Amino acid sequence: MEKPKVYFTSVITPASVSALYDRVCAPLQGRIAVKLHSGEQGNQNFLRPDFWQPLVDRIGGTVAECNTAYPGARNSSEKHKQLLQDHGWTQYFTVDLLDETGPDLALPVEHGHVLTEDFVGKNLANYDSLLVLSHFKGHPMGGFGGALKQLSIGCASSEGKAWIHSAGRTKDQRLVWRDLPEQDRFLESMADAASAVVRYFGGKAAYINVMKNLSVDCDCCAVAEDPCMADVGVLASLDPVALDQACIDLVYAAKDDPGQAHFLERIESRHGIHTVEAAAALGFGSREYALVNVDA
Repeated sequence: MEKPKVYFTSVITPASVSALYDRVCAPLQGRIAVKLHSGEQGNQNFLRPDFWQPLVDRIGGTVAECNTAYPGARNSSEKHKQLLQDHGWTQYFTVDLLDETGPDLALPVEHGHVLTEDFVGKNLANYDSLLVLSHFKGHPMGGFGGALKQLSIGCASSEGKAWIHSAGRTKDQRLVWRDLPEQDRFLESMADAASAVVRYFGGKAAYINVMKNLSVDCDCCAVAEDPCMADVGVLASLDPVALDQACIDLVYAAKDDPGQAHFLERIESRHGIHTVEAAAALGFGSREYALVNVDA
């Protein structure tokens, strides 16, 4: 079988994002949900609305977000909508808070490692296609965050996030943090949830990762470390597993970057690669890929 293509450019601009979107020949149609990270209150590293605006406007997409399962400015619909306004998202786009009202949409997980169901914001059912725009960076719990995290934790409702973090033990965000599962079970739960969303859209999805502001912390952190590595570039693919694997490979290849060791410590100490391993084992993506350099 032909390896999935991952397109790459070292140029990080709104125009280069659009150029890579064109190269993947995204099979998107109908109503398009654009899943991205809108940034926790106080976070300095998330990618701002004006960066994404040209592509989102061009495809007529609706920005989609979900509430969190931890204390902060995004764990209720009222607070989250205010922060979306404060961060400028509603000034640029139509924004759909997918789990503003319930009940959640339960998606089956086929042959999951841990989960049999994934719980996403019910408004996801209103869309025909999905564009996942990810800020690739580190993560305190998952080791790194990219396309797979956006598909799993990102698309999950507040209760769905608790379900993934607890490896299917509870949907109660007040209880989830008291007794966390063994790390690999959590990572496998993320892979399970990601697979459910990929299969729900049946191939009508595309993925773009931007390797910029490479902090060891996620955009969900109100107090995040400043970036430790130099910016790398933009990558795009129709395969989210190949895309995340390519980003991790580029981190390992950045041997001259003085921040590489710190960034890799975050990934390796959380066994972050296991999310990619578990996702590949579920059969909805490949760790092998063909990297295509694009002069964007």
